[in-house]
Amino acid sequence: MAKKDNIEEVVADIDDDTPTAYAEIKMGGGWYMAISLERSERFDKEYVEISKERAGKKRARFNLSPKHTRVLGEALIKFADENDLDNFVSKSGDKEDGGE
Repeated sequence: MAKKDNIEEVVADIDDDTPTAYAEIKMGGGWYMAISLERSERFDKEYVEISKERAGKKRARFNLSPKHTRVLGEALIKFADENDLDNFVSKSGDKEDGGE
């Protein structure tokens, strides 16, 4: 289970008065996983962007349809439960792998 200290939720306003949701998860080693609700100007649709960030720069991105967000979250929880990832310790002996 994710520690409350590692998750930060922020709601920010953008120019057209549509709120965008944003959350960050501290991963270790200066890495963050950012989850945000974005809007495509080209296709005029909303999507959820999951990105890996360090020093304020996005290093990797994954875009997801908002209707699949809950399914992904439930699948991640199921995967963690089935593989006992709450008690996971990496091979290097650290509690977190640093997101590398």
